[in-house]
Formats: sequence, structure tokens, C-alpha cells
Amino acid sequence: MTHVQLERVGVARGDRMVVTDVSLEIPRGAWVCLIGPNGAGKTTLLHALAALIPHTGRVMFGERELSRMGRRDRAQQIALVQQDSQLPAGMRVADYVMLGRTPYISYFGREGREDRAVVGDVLDQLDLRALSDRPLAHLSGGERQRVVVARALAQSPSLLLLDEPTTALDLGRQLQVLELIRDLQHASDVTILSATHDLTLAAAYADHLALISCGALVASGTPHEVLTTATLGEHYGVSLRVIHDDDGSLAVIPIRQQSREMDPDAH
Repeated sequence: MTHVQLERVGVARGDRMVVTDVSLEIPRGAWVCLIGPNGAGKTTLLHALAALIPHTGRVMFGERELSRMGRRDRAQQIALVQQDSQLPAGMRVADYVMLGRTPYISYFGREGREDRAVVGDVLDQLDLRALSDRPLAHLSGGERQRVVVARALAQSPSLLLLDEPTTALDLGRQLQVLELIRDLQHASDVTILSATHDLTLAAAYADHLALISCGALVASGTPHEVLTTATLGEHYGVSLRVIHDDDGSLAVIPIRQQSREMDPDAH
């Protein structure tokens, strides 16, 4: 069953179309990853789905059109992790993660037992319990990114939008966060739409890839269908090698271009 369907979605910035006629089906419970060069329109598309910016075309969320959903309803269903989230410096980690429960708390109410339980579980899952009383200003870049992911997970969304979710994380923390997100996907049937520059990690975790180039959808399918030397070379403008391992995994390796002066065969 399709969870999210984009029908000829377009986004303009001033008089320039940044995203043009993107149509894409995102199955319920799937992890779809947007890939493409810088400036291709990946982040813009995520912001349109989060209702942060206007768009043309339609976005269907199940049987409902996204633009017709109320703000609280959207916030209970959709969570966004932005690449450059701004954090209030004086707020404690636990209080910031609790903000993810805002859509479930009445305007004049306070968080309840269930809200505190959800936040506690998320803090444990992301190894943040020891930092729960620390001010956000005292966190490292990697810790800050994990806290932003934690707030989104505290929303208990059915659609999770991730814009470069492992920015500023070392390799170990990258894998920890991605494994947590995949576990969440499998355990709660959450649908995930992410954007990343790391093609190898995208291939390892996403069920489907959607290649965006110059604001248009130019390829979509499984990682093995999309990550080909010809397709990536055409849209990234560099030489790449796609390596297929015996276990079915693949890796995308850039090919270094040596100058003629360094090439012993150039003379």
C-alpha cells in the first residue's frame, strides 16, 4: 500500500523552479533515500513534504491530501530532522527531546506518564541518558545531531523525513543512528524518506533510491538498479566505480583523476 504519493510536485524559489514535476510513490513502511548532486533539490523536496514551503502538484498522505491536514495532525504523523537544526542553547537535552511530544499535549496541559516513557526510551536508544541534564550548548557536534534525531523519534511519526541525519557523526555513531532508524522502521512500520550524499550508506540501508538531478527525478528503483556507473557518471559528472560484493552489498568509489604531468605514460 502506498503511504505517500507525490504527483507532479514542483517548488519555486523566486522565479526559478528548484523542483520540477516530481512524481514518486513511497510504499508504507519502506525506506526511500533521495540522492543527487549538491543543489539538486533534495532538501527542498523534504521541506515541501514537511509543509515548510509551498509547492505545486499534490502530496497524498494515505487517502488525505497533505495540504488539507491540520498542523497538529501533520506533526503527529510527520517528523523532520533538518541538517542545520538550531538548538536553544540554555535548554537541557531531556527538555528538548520532550518537545517532540508537543503534538500530543493539549495547549494548556503538561506531559504525562506516556510522554515521559517515550522520551526515556528514545534517550536510551540513542545513548543519551547520561546527557539528559546537560545544556544543549555544552554538546559536541555529534551529540547535538543525535539529540535532534531523538526529538524527531519522540514524535512517534508514521513518516520520518531525514536530511543528512548522520552529519557530524563519526563512522561508529553513523552506523548506530542508521541501525536505530532501521530497527524503528521494522518494529513500528514507519515510512522513511531521507536525503544523503553517502551513496554507499544509502545502498546499505535504503530499500529504494530516488536520484534527483537539476530538480527532476531521473531514476528510481532498488540500489542495484539506480547505482550504476553510467547513471552516476552522467548526473554527478565524475568518474565512479560501483563495486558489488558477494553478499549483495555494493560500494561506490570515486576514481581519482591524475594529472598528465603525474602520468608516466603521458610523455
